[in-house]
Amino acid sequence: MPSNSPGVDAYRCIVTKRELRSFTDHPIEEPVLMKILHAGRMTGSSRNRQPWHFVVVRERSRLRELAAFGRFAQHVATAAVAIALVIEDTGAAFDAGRCAQNIMLAAWSWGVASCPATMHHGPEARALLSIPPDKALAIVISLGYPHPRGRGAIERTALRILASRGRRPLASMVSWERYGPSIPVPH
Repeated sequence: MPSNSPGVDAYRCIVTKRELRSFTDHPIEEPVLMKILHAGRMTGSSRNRQPWHFVVVRERSRLRELAAFGRFAQHVATAAVAIALVIEDTGAAFDAGRCAQNIMLAAWSWGVASCPATMHHGPEARALLSIPPDKALAIVISLGYPHPRGRGAIERTALRILASRGRRPLASMVSWERYGPSIPVPH
């Protein structure tokens, strides 16, 4: 059975992970960043194509510039790091989603918050990042340590999520044997 260093089990990591948009100025240590990138690298993909490339942005001026290319991407400007997930083509979008989730969950397991951002001004973002014309920009993920002023809110949110408040009930999104209302009879 795999070890879950540094002590956050996978289930708890999944159910407490939230998109956070407020970060401290503390840089992400190189070994932690490399583990986060490695988690993205290890993502499963169709036919093991591994259709991604990671553009890591750490320079504050470039983070601010990149943030301007998404309508709801202001958090990228204040992140310690942004990872632009570049894929071979748009046919790899599902694999890109899996990869992004691995990156964000790995980050959360190390106490690093994250939030995905769509670049609505794709050509400008692609130019800033020097993405070749035959590649696609899937998503940009901002990463940073959660700002302490939001720590209480983060803890309250995590407790609310664990208590299943704020989410649709599981029974409203599960059918057994065929789509539609059913009597839940798990085996």
